[in-house]
Amino acid sequence: MQGVVQPEELEFGEGVFLVRLARRAIEEYLKSRRRMEAPPETPPKLRKLGMSFVTIETFTPSGKELRGCIGFLKPVYPLVDSVINAAIAAATEDPRFPPMTLDELGSVVIEVSVLSTPRPVSNPRKEIVIGRHGIIVSRGWFSGTLLPQVPVDYCWDVETFLAEGCLKAGLYPDCWLEPGTRIEVYSARVFQEVSPGGEVVERDLVREWREKCGQ
Repeated sequence: MQGVVQPEELEFGEGVFLVRLARRAIEEYLKSRRRMEAPPETPPKLRKLGMSFVTIETFTPSGKELRGCIGFLKPVYPLVDSVINAAIAAATEDPRFPPMTLDELGSVVIEVSVLSTPRPVSNPRKEIVIGRHGIIVSRGWFSGTLLPQVPVDYCWDVETFLAEGCLKAGLYPDCWLEPGTRIEVYSARVFQEVSPGGEVVERDLVREWREKCGQ
């Protein structure tokens, strides 16, 4: 899609920039309730329209727990603003959790997923690749998405992924088998803090799935 930045266009340093930006946006908002503007040093590429999700996880010695996750599946903002808005929303507007407090910021890790333009698939069982694709399941007024890292984190196979996507959309698990259900896929580049405010790495989801899930 012309004018929309795709994940494969990003340099690693731009992914690091977006993760640092997401943390800064959350911190500034929790301190002052001010939604920050894109900083002057923003790379030009990130000012193009783009799609992103920001995931916040509580970091504990025994592992990580979801603290918030919100994003945009359509290119309604420049990518830099998409990340700022998604970060603030993940911290304060995810209906599954109470709003974050400033005291929590030192105990969470930030993950930014930059998404490709979604495309429909006609044979999801064969076309979806775990670790490569996120899914959007929609039927009538119902719709839900699961990011590519979700089936990796839970070691789901493709059919489980699709069933969980149906449930996320508020539908029954086998909805993906029925005519009239639309399945779309997208890819993502996923950049994540290793520790709260620490080093940023890019996740290799296909490798993670093979190593963690024995695939």
